[in-house]
Amino acid sequence: MKGVNQSQQERLAYIDFRLYFLGLVSRSDLIERFGLKEAAATRDLALYKEKAPKNLIYDTKAKIYKVNKPFKPLFEYPADKVLSTLSKGFGGEIISVNQGLINTETPSQLNKPDVGILSEITRAIHLNKAVKMTYCSMSSGEKIREMVPFCLVDNGLRWHVRAYDRLNNRFSDFVLTRIKKSKMLDKSIVDDVECKEADIQWNRIVELEIIPHPDLGAKQKDAIEMDYGMIDGVLKINLRAAVAGYLLRRWNVDCSEKGTLKGACILLMASQQCSALRGRQCGDFAWI
Repeated sequence: MKGVNQSQQERLAYIDFRLYFLGLVSRSDLIERFGLKEAAATRDLALYKEKAPKNLIYDTKAKIYKVNKPFKPLFEYPADKVLSTLSKGFGGEIISVNQGLINTETPSQLNKPDVGILSEITRAIHLNKAVKMTYCSMSSGEKIREMVPFCLVDNGLRWHVRAYDRLNNRFSDFVLTRIKKSKMLDKSIVDDVECKEADIQWNRIVELEIIPHPDLGAKQKDAIEMDYGMIDGVLKINLRAAVAGYLLRRWNVDCSEKGTLKGACILLMASQQCSALRGRQCGDFAWI
């Protein structure tokens, strides 16, 4: 960006990012993030408005800048970096592509979500709004639906959004890559039944006890215990009931009564203490 140094670009990117994915930004956001003086934060916002005057509008009552449509981001955002920033906070640079200190390889996830659609969802989460979308379901095909999103979930293979489904009147997970079109609705959520506090499975915490599969030999069990950081041969995990099935499926945990599942990928088993898991398989946890 001509006439703008690297540190200014990072601050402009921060403003751009918050508007695009959270729907608002204020001087205090810049002051807190970069340790700026109030006058410097004001200058950065003025510079952003100069570069992209149609991207934001000022709310005089709330004293914050809000996203304006149509919004055209000043920077290009890789979907995986956006998701990382959203889930882990502003730890690194938003717009620069940093190379690692050593060569690294990571297994690829499935198709990455459309950044424009992702921004609609994240703004709705942050601003407590509903979303109207065209969604392609494996069971019912393509339909126009409304949801009230409140959290993004990474299951290790792809990203979901946890939301209240107005079509079926229940809380569900929607796969981000299956959303074809989306639009945030104007009205804020007022019905308590649609809020995350009403999501029983989201708010219920379950304790899983995972052990090496009984079919493994002693040396294999030792290796598995080290891989998973087990203490006395047991890994105890507290997590939300709504996401327990994702972990069990990702780790190929055998939840059968006596460890009857076979195969090279079956290395773990739910202990006898996990009575809620008995008789279930990794993929059977829509109910949990």
